[in-house]
Amino acid sequence: MRNRALDRGWTLNEYRLGPAPQTIAGKHRTVAVEIPPISDEAGLYRALGLDFIPPELRESCGEFEAAESGTLPRLIEPEDLRGTFHCHTTASDGHNSLAEMVEAARDLGLEYIGIADHSRSSVQAHGLDESRLKVQRAQIRALNETVTDIRVFSGIECDILRDGSLDFPDETLAELDFVVASIHSTLNLSEAEMTKRVIRAMENPYVTMLAHPTGRLLLKREGYAIEIPAIIDAAARTGTWIELNAAPKRLDLDWRWWPLAKRKGVRCVINPDAHRVARLQDLSFGIGSARKGWLTKDDVVNCLPLNRIEAELKKKRERK
Repeated sequence: MRNRALDRGWTLNEYRLGPAPQTIAGKHRTVAVEIPPISDEAGLYRALGLDFIPPELRESCGEFEAAESGTLPRLIEPEDLRGTFHCHTTASDGHNSLAEMVEAARDLGLEYIGIADHSRSSVQAHGLDESRLKVQRAQIRALNETVTDIRVFSGIECDILRDGSLDFPDETLAELDFVVASIHSTLNLSEAEMTKRVIRAMENPYVTMLAHPTGRLLLKREGYAIEIPAIIDAAARTGTWIELNAAPKRLDLDWRWWPLAKRKGVRCVINPDAHRVARLQDLSFGIGSARKGWLTKDDVVNCLPLNRIEAELKKKRERK
């Protein structure tokens, strides 16, 4: 920004935008140059020949070139999000009931919410076995008959086992509206083994989305070894969505990978991984991270309204 100002005969620093001192006959003098009136930050960018660069993009990742050529994306906004998935209830390790989670989502103005409690292998999280999952599906069907201003989708956060197989058979997964696949155990595999494990799971036609792809816990645990470009390629090939987990302890997949995923045509889904009603508010962190990753509402699948998300949930299965 300072260099662009100097090219125009101005000086820009943290105090002001003003005429740049010139050396004339060996003496420093301030020469009168025209400086356009500027009343806000966007005006400063315009004066320097740039479109306004949103703060989230200021990472020296090509934003100046895009601002100069007029190709900056129109980033996703909080109001673009129409629903979300990957929410937990007291059926597994959540702190609020199904009805309470749905009511909180409705209070946020969401059109739909996906319930995805843990599967049976997550013993520490009181994961659901097939019989308890069947009971929950019935509860969701009954709830959908009584509420008219929000739709509840029935899903599961299904553990990816060590060999890449899933915690439930296809016959069980086929009865659900969506499946969130994730890893919670055996985190010490080699990069090649972990990558192969996750890709095998993604190749299952009933896996709708891959959750928190690196398993990292910020300030607490590094992500497991995994080849993210290969995961992105597999997502593009199989039609699997990749989650941007909005929980502030995760923010996974990291924003640095989303430009690549976007170029490959991979759909992002912003989920809160909410275990209580208050954590639905974490969607705002997901929006911020998506903006850092240059994502627009067209790149985030849960910006689709209810009448379109239903069809999107079926696409991968129909490919089978």
